[in-house]
Amino acid sequence: MKKRHVVITGASRGIGRAAWDVFAKNNWFVIGIGRSQMGGDMPEQGHFIQADVSFEKDWQKIKKETANITDQLDAVVNNAAIQITKPILDTTVEEWDQVLNANLRSVFLSVKLLHPLLKAGNGGAIVNVSSVHAFATSNDIAAYAASKGGMLALTRALAIELAPDNIRVNTVLPGAVETDMLKAGLNRDHAGGGSAAQRLENLAKKTVSGKIGTPGEIARAIYFLADNDESSFITGQPLVIDGGATARLSTE
Repeated sequence: MKKRHVVITGASRGIGRAAWDVFAKNNWFVIGIGRSQMGGDMPEQGHFIQADVSFEKDWQKIKKETANITDQLDAVVNNAAIQITKPILDTTVEEWDQVLNANLRSVFLSVKLLHPLLKAGNGGAIVNVSSVHAFATSNDIAAYAASKGGMLALTRALAIELAPDNIRVNTVLPGAVETDMLKAGLNRDHAGGGSAAQRLENLAKKTVSGKIGTPGEIARAIYFLADNDESSFITGQPLVIDGGATARLSTE
């Protein structure tokens, strides 16, 4: 079987690193992108590029190195994201732009620069990692919510525009997942008081499943949407993975 190739952004840790492992176990070659150095051992099935996905020049670098590895891509996973937690009135223009560029502009740039490699393989899949904050949000996270809501709309638009090239575009919307970003965001009042462990427990109780998600659970959903054998008739769609958190009315 021909080895398939995928680009995964935000691959240094968390959901991105878990996705790298899932794709590699299924015999894909992973081109992982990260702003920081790769944490832990480099997986065998892959190549790491240190780059900031906010900038076009970095995407030019990613495109060049990817083209040196393969003449076609089977999937792109836009997972990289940053989060700034502060009231909107205290958010600076620079902070707003930083979040929107990292989380949303990066998706636009990935399509602009990597589309020829996706099209060369007679199509493929793009999976964008949004958030439940695209549907329902809370205090002190407006820039992040705006970026993830924009990603959801962009996913639909891309699915329509790229369909003639046989490129499917979908998005996953994780809820509370045990990552560095989740832990860093516990400074907001949405998880109550107490220690970090107590706040995580409070978050878990707000889900129907009664638990916090793991990066691996999100990674397996990403793989499902990226693999054309598994999800060939799905495009332009959101897949919410939140342990049932958004299924329950906040007034109940």
